[in-house]
Amino acid sequence: MAQVLEDSGRQVMISVDPHKASWTAAAVDASLRPLATIRVSVGDDGYRSLRRFARKWSNTHWAIEGATGLGAPLTRRLSEDGVDVVDVPAKLAARVRLLSTGHGRKSDDADAVSVGVAALTAHGLTTARMDAAVTALRAIVEHRDDLVKTRTQTVNRLHVVLTHLIPAGAPRGLSAVRAAEMLRRVRPRDLAGKTMRGLAVDLVGEIRQLDRRIAKATSDIEAAVAVSGTSLTELCGIGTLNAGKILARVGSIHRFRSAAAFASYTGTAPIEASSGDVVRHRLSRAGDRQLNCALHTMAITQIRRDTPGRAYYQRKRAAGKSHREALRCLKRRLSDVVYRQLLRDSATELAAGPGGHSGAALSSCAAG
Repeated sequence: MAQVLEDSGRQVMISVDPHKASWTAAAVDASLRPLATIRVSVGDDGYRSLRRFARKWSNTHWAIEGATGLGAPLTRRLSEDGVDVVDVPAKLAARVRLLSTGHGRKSDDADAVSVGVAALTAHGLTTARMDAAVTALRAIVEHRDDLVKTRTQTVNRLHVVLTHLIPAGAPRGLSAVRAAEMLRRVRPRDLAGKTMRGLAVDLVGEIRQLDRRIAKATSDIEAAVAVSGTSLTELCGIGTLNAGKILARVGSIHRFRSAAAFASYTGTAPIEASSGDVVRHRLSRAGDRQLNCALHTMAITQIRRDTPGRAYYQRKRAAGKSHREALRCLKRRLSDVVYRQLLRDSATELAAGPGGHSGAALSSCAAG
């Protein structure tokens, strides 16, 4: 369960600005006054130096910017030693720095102090929890996304090369098998043609290798989703890959205090842009765009099928909303559906106890 940090009159916040090769820490007291700073290298020696630095004060708490991201190695070490860490979003720390007396001047020391001020003054910040299964799943999901992106770029390069070998080039949806069949019929005799064909053969080989790696990553994600016991795949529009992406990026659902907070995190909560007597809302560009993409896929799938989501979308269209406006409304509704489903899964897991999931199937209605 997420824990909210309570302010204390005598506490000292050890706040850390993490980087790839260094950790910069600042000690900030309850009056928001920086007491000292230290910069150490990432590793065992640096970790021990940070712990000695923190022992200078009796009542200390820890806060890390991006505790589950770039600061995950330090968060993990502290958690293993029984030290709770407050997760401070990078955007919140940046706002604090912008409003400070330094007029937004950026340095590692200033960033660390901003993290401490944010942790001491902001409400609703939660204790970071490092879940090994979630961390592993997120790594696999992001690895597969990178492979798919690389494959798309490689296919695009192959299209360009094929335009020099085949009139009008290759059609869309080009696969390695189809490209190899086309190249078998091409036997250029000039130097340029032979060079282009050699490049095309190499690109086809790269695509085949990427296809195998993508298939392996997909299989790993499917296995991890199956082990998790999630019922997200019971919702119309959420397949195994999107379920894995949601589980990997959400982590513990209890870190969101409400469905509205979850919708803000997914970027589906509209932003009010009213002025005078005109009341309107605009699209939010904030939030996790990967989660937003998963909900977008879910919404489009439900619109194309006979689902409660499609009926909801049609009611919004009948009320005069455009396609995009009605789609945004549906995504907001589906965000609540996913939030409730994750809460039910969590409750089922707790009820099952240490023996695992109870195995009971959870029924769900797509658009509530």
